[in-house]
Amino acid sequence: MRPIPSPWRSWLAVSTISAAAVVAGCDTTGRDETARWTPERIYTEAKEEASSGNYEKAVKLYERLEGRAAGSVLAQQAQIERAYYLWKSGEKAQALSTLERFIKLHPTSPALDYALYLQGLVNFNDNLGLLGNLARQDLSERDQQASRDAYQSFRQLLEQFPQSTYAEDARQRMNYIVNSLAAYEVHVARYYLRRGAFVAAANRAQQAVQEFQSSPSTEEALVILAQSYDRLGLTQLRDDTERVLRANFPDSSIQTDTFGKKKTPWWQVW
Repeated sequence: MRPIPSPWRSWLAVSTISAAAVVAGCDTTGRDETARWTPERIYTEAKEEASSGNYEKAVKLYERLEGRAAGSVLAQQAQIERAYYLWKSGEKAQALSTLERFIKLHPTSPALDYALYLQGLVNFNDNLGLLGNLARQDLSERDQQASRDAYQSFRQLLEQFPQSTYAEDARQRMNYIVNSLAAYEVHVARYYLRRGAFVAAANRAQQAVQEFQSSPSTEEALVILAQSYDRLGLTQLRDDTERVLRANFPDSSIQTDTFGKKKTPWWQVW
């Protein structure tokens, strides 16, 4: 996948912000070093702090700039860059809140496509619950909502801005999310099957088949579904599922293990 782009957008022209927009009021406490700064200087200082890795101070300066240049393009830029650096500093919830506010307040902004893309990135999780401490966790307790939220943001981006600079990367991430969510459902189904919870296993496998038909995980989901039906004594449903499996995956490498008479189940990998 392409590297995450800089939050800087070419539509911004800082030089067009008039110095007349500067709020001349001073902080009565005397502690606000930006009180007499122009919006342009605040923006420049915020960029410098961000470039040096001091995200916390950059975020504060962007927040100050939002109020100082309210109603201007510069204020919009400050808001969206603040969201970016909140995310980079680990403040995911605040980043999402800032982006949600931006999207609601500026539906016609030239940076709306980037806001949607960034919203997707914040929710995007490369692991998606498939790696790491998988064997030591109850898979039924893992939450994939962030991945689904990321998918929705990317989809909105593609629907509204199909020619956006970020469209292709968003499309690739959507494909990855779909495949990963499908694999996650199969992992959960296998977990239940291994523990003898055949109804739960069948439900999760069926969900994977219905929601992610084009995913590579569909084959395994069908196998788990057939195996679950077999253990439940639902022979007609088992046979129907087996026919679907063989029709769609005639060269499946796991059919013999599933429908044969082997003592050790194909899915027992632990």
